[in-house]
Amino acid sequence: MIALHQTELTYPGPPPVAALRPCDLTVHRGDFVTVVGPSGSGKSTFLNIVGLLDAPTGGRCLLDGIDTGRLDDPTRSALRGQRIGFVFQAFHLLPHRTALENVQLALVYRRVPRRMRADRARDALQRVGLGHRIHAFPTTLSGGERQRVAIARALVGRPSLLLCDEPTGNLDTATAAQVLDLLEELNAGGVTVVVITHDPEVARRGTRSLRIRDGVLTDAVVTP
Repeated sequence: MIALHQTELTYPGPPPVAALRPCDLTVHRGDFVTVVGPSGSGKSTFLNIVGLLDAPTGGRCLLDGIDTGRLDDPTRSALRGQRIGFVFQAFHLLPHRTALENVQLALVYRRVPRRMRADRARDALQRVGLGHRIHAFPTTLSGGERQRVAIARALVGRPSLLLCDEPTGNLDTATAAQVLDLLEELNAGGVTVVVITHDPEVARRGTRSLRIRDGVLTDAVVTP
């Protein structure tokens, strides 16, 4: 699904900053990959490249065999919308919209016909265990429930790849474990999952773990 070939990103200076140094990586469909590293290590740069938010300044980044670095911005944005769902540490929910309405908004940007939006949003919320809370407002939801709404919003476009940036960063230990359980269930259902984290406990949930430090990406054995 994802193939990086000597992929790198250097921000222009002066002085130039090598945020991601040349790396090779293959993520297969159905993988659950975690990427662990401290703040400033290059995790966000890696996510931005894999998530088609930034183009690499060297090497290639392939998504489903498509060389994304060769695409213009509109084409890359369209590919991102079709195939990638994002989950962030901050939930980014509109407080005066219900859970159902928040999830539906993702379909507006994908230009899904209005008549189909509610049913698809309801299905996504049921998939994350919130079918009974579809009319609740974010202010009445727990942190774990709000993150589940955010995950439903990421899933409603039916992406093949789910990118999660510190998805448990705002949650207590028990709630974080529930969210990670959900990501494992989604992965078992066929969704490819990549989780960016600074937490070794989260990193251990992956079937494969990578470490990034000073822009260098390597395979890792995550120990307690």
